[in-house]
Amino acid sequence: MTQPETPPAPASTAPAAASAVPAIPSQPAFPQTYGQAPYGYAPQVPAAKIRGTGVCILLTIVTFGIYPVVWYYKVHEEMKQHTGSGIGGVVALLLGLFVGIVMPYLSSSEVGQMYERRGMPKPVSGLTGLWYFPGMFLLGIGPIVWFVKTNGALNAYWRAQGVR
Repeated sequence: MTQPETPPAPASTAPAAASAVPAIPSQPAFPQTYGQAPYGYAPQVPAAKIRGTGVCILLTIVTFGIYPVVWYYKVHEEMKQHTGSGIGGVVALLLGLFVGIVMPYLSSSEVGQMYERRGMPKPVSGLTGLWYFPGMFLLGIGPIVWFVKTNGALNAYWRAQGVR
């Protein structure tokens, strides 16, 4: 003979006591160690390029002086994208083509302002442009000194921001 099955007991609808089971904090899916960014986090690195000073000088010679106008465009466009202010690439290109003498002053000034916005001392300023003019009358080395200072400061800034 078979015995009749007994129905299961109804589940208790009363809440469980809070102290009965200690709460376990949820663990992250990917444990993180001290000093690491959270999973899926991508640091914001400026879309900029480090330009070697020697390569730029060589390109200036090879292109018969056209490369500096390209440099003005690229550098000012990167700075405008990074800071949201400044003259930008197109205006820099037009100024470089039509009133090129102002560009050393503007370029050095904008690089210095980027440092200043980050609370760092300015390695270059608009006055650095004086190396270009009237510095060009110093055996022609003034523009080279200006470019080494300005491009070096810009490269150092980008490196400090994580650009490789």
